[in-house]
Amino acid sequence: MQTWLEIEEFSKLIHLDIPTIEDMIERGKLSVKEEDGKRFIEASKGTNELMPLSKTSDSIVEVEAVNLPGADFVEKTIGTILGLHEKVMDAKDETLDALKSENHFLKEALFSMQELYDEDRKIVETLTKQLETTQEELEFTRRKYKLMWNKAVENYKKDDG
Repeated sequence: MQTWLEIEEFSKLIHLDIPTIEDMIERGKLSVKEEDGKRFIEASKGTNELMPLSKTSDSIVEVEAVNLPGADFVEKTIGTILGLHEKVMDAKDETLDALKSENHFLKEALFSMQELYDEDRKIVETLTKQLETTQEELEFTRRKYKLMWNKAVENYKKDDG
């Protein structure tokens, strides 16, 4: 996009006098057009040509620090972006720390639950063995009483008969 400025405005913008600008026009460094008797210079090409400017073959031209409109805005914007980036990085670090501590907590809880599960499994095994032993003893006792009652009944029949 081309931006055309009157020669006086361009002179104020870049802090150069009009004869120096006219010299640059003659050397083809600046694009110029005339409308209604006014001379206009293309601003973007003109500023691009001025940036590397340090010496001319005829004379030394000093260019003051160019105060481009919006330079402060760009500087503040970059500062704001860097500040936001720093805040995002800090928040990311805090989030990572929180996730690490939560992960550590969950890991400890899992180990604790595993220990409880192992203890419960041992208790179940012990109770199962005790139940089996008790059932065997009960069956043995049933057989013993059955034999004793059968023997008692036989003895009673012998005594009666």
